[in-house]
Amino acid sequence: MYEQVPRTVKVVDASTLVDLDGEARSRGFNRHHGPGWLTTHADMSAQHYLYPFMVHRAGHRPEFSPHWRCMLLLHMQDGQEVFSLLDIWPPTFMQIPESLTIQAKTELARRLEGERLPTQGPGKVLNEAEKCQRSGAVAGVVAVGGGDVGGSGGA
Repeated sequence: MYEQVPRTVKVVDASTLVDLDGEARSRGFNRHHGPGWLTTHADMSAQHYLYPFMVHRAGHRPEFSPHWRCMLLLHMQDGQEVFSLLDIWPPTFMQIPESLTIQAKTELARRLEGERLPTQGPGKVLNEAEKCQRSGAVAGVVAVGGGDVGGSGGA
């Protein structure tokens, strides 16, 4: 059921993002920001954007496998926008409402895929985030209910 990531971008407020990060830690996922990191560094009044780009399997927690690795456009307290990663349990992601226009999703996906945003965060998250962004690991966004809005038509 969760063997393919949805090709969409979702927006979350900072409180929801902190909750998603806590869920990632509690489920034993590899990509999260650690306790307190987001509340210390992220802009708690801003919106943040999640873009699933790969199915990830956690051999040490088969009950939570597969889950989705998301690119994250994170707004920091200093006003900077940075690129990071966050692992999300698919049923949780599906509960986040679709609230962006197709045009907004396309613009955000293109930024995350190729804009060379700075990376910031705890340790290894940044190295993998930067590698994914630099390699163009993702191709396009699909509108809910159909067509490719990312322009590439890929998987």
